[in-house]
Amino acid sequence: MYITSIKRSAFFYLVAFVLLLFTGCKKNSAPADNSPLDASLSFTVNGQYNGTFIYNGLGTNPTVTITFSEAIDAATITAGVTLTNSGSPVALTTQLQNGNKTLVVTPQQALVSLTTYTLNVSNSIKTASGGRLVNPVAIQLSTALDDTDKFPRITDEELLTLVQKQTFKYFYDMGHPVSGLALERNTSGNTVTTGGSGFGIMALVTAVNRNFITRADGLARMQKIIAFLKTADRFHGAYPHWMDGATGKVIPFSTKDNGGDLVETSYLMAGLLTARQYFTGADAGETTLRNDINTLYNAVEWSWYRKDNSDVLYWHWSPNYAWDMSVPIRGWNECLITYVLAGASTTYPIPKSVYDAGWAQNGAMKNGNTYYGAQLPLGPANGGPLFLEHYSFLGINPKGLADAYANYETQTKAHTLINYNYCKANPKAYMGYGENCWGLTASDISGGYTASSPTNDVGVIAPTAAISSMPYTPTEAMQALKFFYYKIGNKTWGAYGFYDAFSLQQQWFATSTLAIDQGPIIVMIENYRTSLIWNLFMSCPEVKAGMKNFGFTSPNL
Repeated sequence: MYITSIKRSAFFYLVAFVLLLFTGCKKNSAPADNSPLDASLSFTVNGQYNGTFIYNGLGTNPTVTITFSEAIDAATITAGVTLTNSGSPVALTTQLQNGNKTLVVTPQQALVSLTTYTLNVSNSIKTASGGRLVNPVAIQLSTALDDTDKFPRITDEELLTLVQKQTFKYFYDMGHPVSGLALERNTSGNTVTTGGSGFGIMALVTAVNRNFITRADGLARMQKIIAFLKTADRFHGAYPHWMDGATGKVIPFSTKDNGGDLVETSYLMAGLLTARQYFTGADAGETTLRNDINTLYNAVEWSWYRKDNSDVLYWHWSPNYAWDMSVPIRGWNECLITYVLAGASTTYPIPKSVYDAGWAQNGAMKNGNTYYGAQLPLGPANGGPLFLEHYSFLGINPKGLADAYANYETQTKAHTLINYNYCKANPKAYMGYGENCWGLTASDISGGYTASSPTNDVGVIAPTAAISSMPYTPTEAMQALKFFYYKIGNKTWGAYGFYDAFSLQQQWFATSTLAIDQGPIIVMIENYRTSLIWNLFMSCPEVKAGMKNFGFTSPNL
């Protein structure tokens, strides 16, 4: 009996233990069966994963395939998967596959070429069981150049006219309403630019000659400009870099740059003298205009800017800081026109010795080295930014021009070819650089401004660089113009002609326009087509005499 009782007790406890074990396991496993399952993802772009979240050079219809570790809730896709361009949504087509574990994403319409988009897969995505996405991602998708034409093809002559006419709107339609002068840039409010206005005056003459506006309208704008300049701030006859277009008061370019700027003044005077040579009518309006221009030019105290009769001209003078900036104007750079007009002055001239010792540094501005297949007579290594060969030569005709230091036809062409061949060689392997996309000069860049050149190349092309070089390298310049307009014009072309700059490498496109970049486009195209501005400026008797005195020779003197 005792043994039997022990056996029964043992059996009872054994059964109870098994039941407890069974029920305990069942109770503990229930939550695992019902809890939400989280998911992670992986993805490919056009079937490839490059190890990053950045995909460049894509077509306009990319496919992103997202693979989840768990089936996802289809209802959460709309909120959880979005494509945007600069914050603006782009419609998507999505398709679930593989038991809702694979999501194929494509844009509903072709994307825009040369544009960056962001595909966000956020934690709004939920799994079918209500779990979360543990690794949301933001994938950058950048489209490549679409080689289709963005505008209908027209003849080369029609294209040149279109570019000149559209670009002229910057100076005419957007000229300051009070002064008529050029805004520094399209977002400058009342800030007008002295040098850029000189370029704009040359553009105005071009526009009248091409019947973009009437002669009467051109004269009226010139009269407004002259009336303003007669009362605007001047410092020993020189205007400041910037002025308030409503009042004529100086706007400091920097703290100590709040007085006369001789270089900017020379650009303005070159424009005014060009207008004087164009508006030659005997009527009272044009006669008065010419007399007023003579008065403004003759009032510039060029020789005073030698600073106590030194052998060089100085760039700035301030009524508050005097000569503190102390920037001598020495060559080779964009300032040849400053010395030419100083030498041409009949009221405050400088002697040839100042040109030789100050500007030419008695020959020290010579270069003579060869870069990218072109021998450069003057200037810095690799030529520097192209505006060095534009600003002075809007009026000064380099064709056949020479002095003791250089042949300027050779100089302008060599500098341009170095810039072109550098971009064609593309040593930094920037996207887009080549025979159709070239031109490094001072311009806006993403987040700032810089003077781009072969020795300071940040991947930014400025249309003004190549287009304004058309008189020097017409074939190469026309190739670039066609590329800028036909191939990427949907990004680079606006209400006032070409925007200031762009980078295919960074897929950055400026929305700005600057007077000092727009003006040379119009003027240099015209000099290429007809030599109009060259002929007018070089016809100035003062210019002829002054340049001859400095030792220049030219068929145009």
